[in-house]
Amino acid sequence: MKTRVKICCMHSVEEAGLAVSMGAAAVGMVGAMPSGPGPIADELIRRIAASVPPPVATFLLTCETRADEIVAHHRRTLPNTIQLVDVPAPGAVAALRAELPAVKIVRVVHVRGEESVEEALGAAGEADALLLDSGNPDCAVKQLGGT
Repeated sequence: MKTRVKICCMHSVEEAGLAVSMGAAAVGMVGAMPSGPGPIADELIRRIAASVPPPVATFLLTCETRADEIVAHHRRTLPNTIQLVDVPAPGAVAALRAELPAVKIVRVVHVRGEESVEEALGAAGEADALLLDSGNPDCAVKQLGGT
């Protein structure tokens, strides 16, 4: 198995360039979130994503859950990978696959206990990859991306 590293919470083109020069296989940019220190504006996400050379993956971390909102967020930012940090609405991932067939989809599972295993098994069937995170979507103010 080959180890790949994603460096998340990019805040500038220069920061992404440094991560790439140090061997990152992916860089992540956090879109608007209900909480956390990592979000940046969509315009900056788009500039960073455009600056990263292939084959490095560019991840948009989005808390959108409906397919139309996720597609719109992608079109504003143009990454090659979408990281869904909240549970997508029923049918959303299938709709994303139809609308954005070249874009990889990563499902986040917030590990909070043994029930996370079932959630991961369910998410694995529809995603290109799973990412285990420490957030808590059950808080009064959801803790999602960049935790």
